[in-house]
Amino acid sequence: VTTAAVGGGVFKRHLYRVTDGESAIRIETTLRNESSEPIKVSTRDDWMRFNETGTVTGGIRWADAINPAHRCGYALAVESVEGVEKWSENLDLAPGQQVTVRRVFAVGTSPAEAAGEAMRLTGAAVKPLSGRVTEGGQPATGVAISVPIGEATLLAYPDADGRFTLQVPKSVAEVTLQSLGRADQVVPVPADGNLGEIKVPAAARVRFAITDEKGADIPCKALFAGVDGTPNPNLGPRERAHGCRDQYHSETGNFTVALPPGSYDVSVVRGPEYGLHREKITLTAGQEVQIKASLKRQVDSTGWISADFHNHSTPSGDNVCDTDGRLISLAAENVEFAPTTEHNRLYDWKPLIEKLGLSPFLNTVKGMELTGRGQHFNCFPLEPVPYVQDNGAPVWNDDPRVTALTLRRWQGEKPSRWIQFNHPNLGYLFADRNEDGTVDGGFYGVGDLIDGAESQNFSDSRILSDVPFTVSRTSGSLAAKTSLIREFAWRQLLNLGHRLVAVAVCDAHYVYGNGVGGWRIYLPSKTDAPDKLSWDDLSPHAKAGHIILSSGPFLEVSTTSGAIAGDDVRGTGGIDLHVRVQCSDWIDVDRVQILVNSRPVPELLYTRESHPDWFGSGVVKFDRTIHVPLEVDAHVIVVADHRTRTLEPGFGTSDQAKLRPCAYNNPIYVDVDGNGFQPNYDTLDYPLSPAVISADQARRLLPPDPKPAEGSTDTSVKAKPSVK
Repeated sequence: VTTAAVGGGVFKRHLYRVTDGESAIRIETTLRNESSEPIKVSTRDDWMRFNETGTVTGGIRWADAINPAHRCGYALAVESVEGVEKWSENLDLAPGQQVTVRRVFAVGTSPAEAAGEAMRLTGAAVKPLSGRVTEGGQPATGVAISVPIGEATLLAYPDADGRFTLQVPKSVAEVTLQSLGRADQVVPVPADGNLGEIKVPAAARVRFAITDEKGADIPCKALFAGVDGTPNPNLGPRERAHGCRDQYHSETGNFTVALPPGSYDVSVVRGPEYGLHREKITLTAGQEVQIKASLKRQVDSTGWISADFHNHSTPSGDNVCDTDGRLISLAAENVEFAPTTEHNRLYDWKPLIEKLGLSPFLNTVKGMELTGRGQHFNCFPLEPVPYVQDNGAPVWNDDPRVTALTLRRWQGEKPSRWIQFNHPNLGYLFADRNEDGTVDGGFYGVGDLIDGAESQNFSDSRILSDVPFTVSRTSGSLAAKTSLIREFAWRQLLNLGHRLVAVAVCDAHYVYGNGVGGWRIYLPSKTDAPDKLSWDDLSPHAKAGHIILSSGPFLEVSTTSGAIAGDDVRGTGGIDLHVRVQCSDWIDVDRVQILVNSRPVPELLYTRESHPDWFGSGVVKFDRTIHVPLEVDAHVIVVADHRTRTLEPGFGTSDQAKLRPCAYNNPIYVDVDGNGFQPNYDTLDYPLSPAVISADQARRLLPPDPKPAEGSTDTSVKAKPSVK
């Protein structure tokens, strides 16, 4: 009940009834205008979290589960209405007017079963439909029964034994069996609705047997591209691992995929450290083709583990990728460590990892993403508390400093507690807290309260951008919009003395599309076995910034003294950097650029064209010791990327395929004069930009041609003067 006093003058009551023998909830809703003025009331239902929805005869709304393999469907039917001629999504209630609607919300193993139950409970003429679908005497897999209901059709799904039972309109005279790899099969419906055993032919399919070089079964991903006139297949919704668009992600190397007959290029891959297997196949009706392959781990990342600190599944509430699918996709992409970061609730993926048999390949730590209208935070480790709201999670605050302090102290402070800015608006946080286009300093001190910040989040890298914003325009609009480039703002903040540890993530909400594997981090580990990983051992490296960000290449950067990303080192006159880049056979780099105090140095740019003998064609693409001359304190970043090539071989038609191979390190901080590292306060020719700026403001921010700064002695770097 919502009283009129708090309901804007409208009294609302929802009465829910469940009854034995009914697979439904009966809902009685009463609305009454208790004000002296007419009121418009929205009665729109929330059907936002479904891929397939519609309406059939009688106005019955239906929805299929996001993953049809879950065998769950829904239907909503109006039973009666009082006080208004017709129930609609918007009602105009006169003063004192009362409306009551009674509805039936039915559930079933499929949309067809749910709709049939809704029709039965609202008095429609229905009859039973049952049967069993078999292939060679065994339950057939992947079959759906298409049931005509008026001008529409709804699907029914047999259970694991091939059986189905549901109610259908009495007018149904035939149904159609549909499945990938088989032609449609029309089946007449007898008077009693019992179809008995329905035999279907063998499906055209591919059977996979994928191992590593030692013969051990491994998680992997298969990509299917139609060739010679065959279209790309559609294996299912983008939210699931077992058949998402033209891909299939598997927790094992032994799996079978049904496909329509035709010719296909099939690729099998397991993340950027492994080689890619590719072959062409042709399938005829009823044929099974086997693909047997060994995926070799080509990149030697001994002493480092790959991790993604930010991912989601259904418990997050804003997406419907099932958690099994998320974990399978992580393992298939060879992400070895992935903290549990569901939205606004403490959660633990470990039991599901164990259930799927993925413990040898993937590990996790309990945690969460705390979100609200402003800055989002990842935090771990935190311990879920059963039977408590949000499993005992804290509440978000619109001041990011308060949120950071809350997370730091929640359940007691721990040395290993990691707090991370997610997809941060660095202009908002450090320059323009009101987001009014005026620099006001942001939230003073916020950078000291966190451990890391995402600089890469499922988009192509702009780490070498020489401007702080992009200009975009929505299709059909004349208005231009400029947005802050996060990597540029990060480089500015480094020069201002903010040692923000950069992190690369995917923030995945789907399996296909916004999935995992496109970006990741590498951090040192005393073990290469995922099931032996401990966050207590990893966290000191993460907090120290010993992190390499990568969309594919494995980059190693160290000084002759052994300093790596995040470390401080003494370097009179400069340092010698050992730069080594490895790539598997479907990834490449053609450029290495060294940044000094966030500026690309022309003399420290190396390409395949300018230095052909420095770049290799095998797994090791680059392996050189480079002298970086310095006259003042400087932090040094190495970027290795490819200027034109993308990740298409390993990601096919998915969004990650558009990314270019790129890797860079968190800075190595060099103290030249022995007085401790000092930042240079160079903002790279631009003021620290507000969060989002207008096109006019962007034009005003464009600097004039720079002139040499007075007293500048940094001739070795030939950097532009700073704007302070």
